[in-house]
Formats: sequence, C-alpha cells, structure tokens
Amino acid sequence: APDTLRRARFDRPQASLDFWRLLYVLLKQIHGGRWTESDAIGAQVRFVKWALWYHGYGRLQLQRLPADGSAGSRELLLAFSWLLHSLCLLEQLLARNRVQTGDETSVCMCEDELPNRQEATSEAGPEDRVDVRYLQWLNGRLRLQWCSLHAQHQEQCKLLHKIHLFTSGSHMDQNLGHFSVTETDLIRHPENYKQLLQLLESETMQLEAFLEWKQLEPVYWQWMETVLDNMAEEGNMCESQGAHVEKRRLPEVTSCCSWAAKLAGQMERLSRDLMALQEQLHQLVAQRKAAWWEKVRLWGEELQKERFSATARKIQESVELKLRGLSSLRAPKRNKLHGSCRLVLRSKHPASRRGFGGSVSKEAAPAVRAAEVSKELQVREASLQRELRQLRDECRHRLEEIAEGLEGVICISP
Repeated sequence: APDTLRRARFDRPQASLDFWRLLYVLLKQIHGGRWTESDAIGAQVRFVKWALWYHGYGRLQLQRLPADGSAGSRELLLAFSWLLHSLCLLEQLLARNRVQTGDETSVCMCEDELPNRQEATSEAGPEDRVDVRYLQWLNGRLRLQWCSLHAQHQEQCKLLHKIHLFTSGSHMDQNLGHFSVTETDLIRHPENYKQLLQLLESETMQLEAFLEWKQLEPVYWQWMETVLDNMAEEGNMCESQGAHVEKRRLPEVTSCCSWAAKLAGQMERLSRDLMALQEQLHQLVAQRKAAWWEKVRLWGEELQKERFSATARKIQESVELKLRGLSSLRAPKRNKLHGSCRLVLRSKHPASRRGFGGSVSKEAAPAVRAAEVSKELQVREASLQRELRQLRDECRHRLEEIAEGLEGVICISP
C-alpha cells in the first residue's frame, strides 16, 4: 500500500511487519518453498536475513535488526528495492507462476564452461583416504538411481507420444495439430475447466500489473533517490549533533566504530593482494605457454623417432578437447537455445519444418528439431568418451607406477 511505503521512507515501525511478510513471501516463492500465514515472525525474519545474505545483500544494518520485526522498515525498503533491481524479482515470479497448458521440456544447447582439469601435486594424507569399497557402493547406488530416472523419463516420453499421436488433427491451431496432456485432461474432466480458467485469469491480472509497473518504474526509482537523500541528511545531522554536544567523546565514538576502519584496511589489503595475484597470474600464464612450447618441441623430436601414429592420435584428441574449451571463451558466442520449449509432434512430411519450439504462433518462429538436439548430444558424448578414455589411461599408468614401488605385492587389475 502507498501508506506502507511512505511510513517506510521515514523509518516508522508500523510498516516493519508488513515488509517482513512481503519479503518472506517473495523469497519463499523464489526458493521453491511453501509459506503459510501461521509462520512465526521470528522464523520469517531469520529466513529473510539468510536469503538476502545468500543472494549477496551484505548490508550489516539489516542483519542487526531485531528478531521480533518491530523496527527497520526503511532498511527493508532498501532490501526490497535491491531485489527488484539485481535479481529481476518480478520476472522470476512471473516465470515461476506461469500456467503451462502445453507439454514442455527443458532444452539446453549451451556449451559447458568448466574449468580446466588440474593435476593434483600433493598426496592425500591418512585422514583424507576413503575406502574404495565405499566409493564403489556410492557409484553403484548413483547408477541405479540414474537408470531408474532414465526409465521413468522414457516412459513419460512414450505416453506423451501416444497422446500427441492419438489426438493428431484435433486441435484448432494448425501449428500444433494435437492436444497436450492438460487439454486432454480437460476433455476427459470438463469440471476442471473452471479451475484452469481461474488460474489463467490470475496470470492475466499479474501480467497486466507487471505492464503497469513497467510504465511507472522510473517514478519509483526517482522516489527511492529521495529516500536515499533523506538517509544521507539524517546521517549528517546525527554526526554534526554528536560533534557539537561534547567534543571530548569523539575518541570514544571512533573507538566504537573501529570495526569500520579495520574493515576498510582489510579491503585495502585485499585489493592489493588481488592486484598482486593478477600480476602473478599473468606471469604464470606466460611461463605455462613457454613450457608448453618447449614440450611441443620435445614431443616433435620424439615423434620423429618412434610411435608416430599412436602418439599423434592421442595428441590430436587432447588438442580437440582443449580447442573446444578455448572456442567457447574466445570465439563469439552463438545463440544457443536454453530454457523451456513446447513439445510439438511433427510428421515426416517436407511441408512441416518445425520440430518443437518455444512458441506456437502462425509466423515463423525460432525452433529446434529433436534431431538437432540429438546430434548435438552425440557430439558431446563422443567428446566426453574421449576424455574418459584419456583419464582411464592416465589412472592406469599411475596405478602401474604405484604398483612398481610396492615390494612383494602382486596387483591384478579387475
């Protein structure tokens, strides 16, 4: 309400509880949790503080607010504005509360930007060692759960295909041509139509409110600038009053705020350390490049002597993996499909060009076919298989080196 915002601007305690509840409800929805009106205010305050700290809001004045929610309305107004700006709060809520009437699936054709694998230089101590049988048990359990999940997903795909196939040609929209699971359920149970209609009306109201907010958003941020100006003025007034009342207490005030000077010193030291680390990183990159070129020269001399073909294949596979990672960093990023897409069954007739896409308009819309996604996944699978074989060979060589150092022990590979 406007009155709540005005009270929060002047830090009135009457608006604190409303803002605590508002932030609690919004953050609960973002984190996928459920909320009820019966939740205690103490639990709401703790959750809001934790969630804001998790998202990077590190203002200490908010963390020092009382747990009963009796004060701090202006600090909560600042936190709410920060969420609107930094997390795209309203967009996230609209995407999470969207009513799905079609059969959708998540498609990600983005390239993974994983850090390069580093070889361990230090050996694990006795306290870091883990029983191999426990690792094997964990691996078996993970494989079992993965197989169960894959079987369930395959069963779901088969049922979706049956629904799309049996309802083909029944939809009014020729771009779709078939019903979704939700639409099929509405045909079988028409009494659920009212509930779906209410959800769609609620989503429409939310979209209309969002459009209205977008038109008035500049006004809100101008108003927030006045809130910050009031805070700055009040802070200057408090400082001037404290300085004129009694000058002999100034050392005590600075001693009470010694944590601020200490924090500033720590930040300055961290800045210097970061600059030094950046310089060291540049030097390390130059040294690594020189070392790699020296290794390449030595390998070239070795390849001219013996085992040319086998070593060349191994180096070629390693170079392909490294080039794939470098291309994702240096080359201009292509527009990769990422997010939720609607499943649309297409016949093999040449006239139908779309596989499954994110929109169902009559105009030409960006879409991706299942064959394209399958081909992309096959390429990634081949790349991962090559890297897996390389890792296995390295582990085998490492185990052989360890076995050679054991006297009186015979190691038999499984």
